[in-house]
Amino acid sequence: MSHIYIYSPSSAVRDKAAFRRGVRRLQALGHEVEIDPAALSAHMRFAGDDATRLEAIGRAAASGADVALISRGGYGLTRLLPALPGKAIAKAVQRGTRFVGLSDFTAFQMAVLAGQGTPTWAGPALGEDFGVAGTPDDIMEACFDDLLVGHGEGTGWRLPAADAALLPERGLHIRGATLWGGNLSVLCSLVGTPWLPQIKGGVLFLEDVNEHPYRIERMLTQLLHAGVLGRQKAVLLGRFTGHQPVRGYDRGFGMDTVANWLRTQIKAPVLGGLPFGHVPTKVVLPVGQAVDLAVQGRDALVFWG
Repeated sequence: MSHIYIYSPSSAVRDKAAFRRGVRRLQALGHEVEIDPAALSAHMRFAGDDATRLEAIGRAAASGADVALISRGGYGLTRLLPALPGKAIAKAVQRGTRFVGLSDFTAFQMAVLAGQGTPTWAGPALGEDFGVAGTPDDIMEACFDDLLVGHGEGTGWRLPAADAALLPERGLHIRGATLWGGNLSVLCSLVGTPWLPQIKGGVLFLEDVNEHPYRIERMLTQLLHAGVLGRQKAVLLGRFTGHQPVRGYDRGFGMDTVANWLRTQIKAPVLGGLPFGHVPTKVVLPVGQAVDLAVQGRDALVFWG
């Protein structure tokens, strides 16, 4: 049994039924679920005003929980970064609390990594993943459970055949590189600020939702021209979902086009298919930790154990 603290640092929870389902499912798995008193607060589009959400983050850090899990993403954390309690968060991590989330939570993760060198975890959110109307994804649940019990040592996936064909026959092995990244839109919003980590020789993973491929390319171009992409040893592309092609206009321009263009701009390998993003099947990834990346044929593995 683990102690899981649920809090809302970004957008307001609109789907209360999903929130309640998520809590019940975690409890049914045997976990102690503690809900922040402001978890269901609402102020305009936010889960409370800025002060309320900062206080919720502080309570999550002071909770002593095994996992501090966001209720949902959305928007709002970039507003809080100048006042984020980085030292309290770092102390909580040292005591064993693992902060888990995705999407807008990328801003939190990058800020504490840049400011304190504090690692966090890219993973599920309460409503989106545990609160679904059907059955939660079994891979997501298994990866989250591995994190809780301390058995998580790595994750593997199958590369698209076209990506694997571009690699040397001997495969690829990168050792001891910092894994970092998350939501592409949020990362781009941090360029030129103190809250974007200056990672050299890292493994950068990216995902996004509701962004057309040309916008994805435009954001990648920003990271390219800012010097971020050229400093990495590898770029991992997760899921980019929620967009629709523009009939009669895109004419074949899609995410494959974007990935192939990116390969012409940087020397580092660009590997697709990472099971992470705004999708049911998502793995849990250690943000800010040293990992090894191994690829043989179409089999890719990131491990940190």
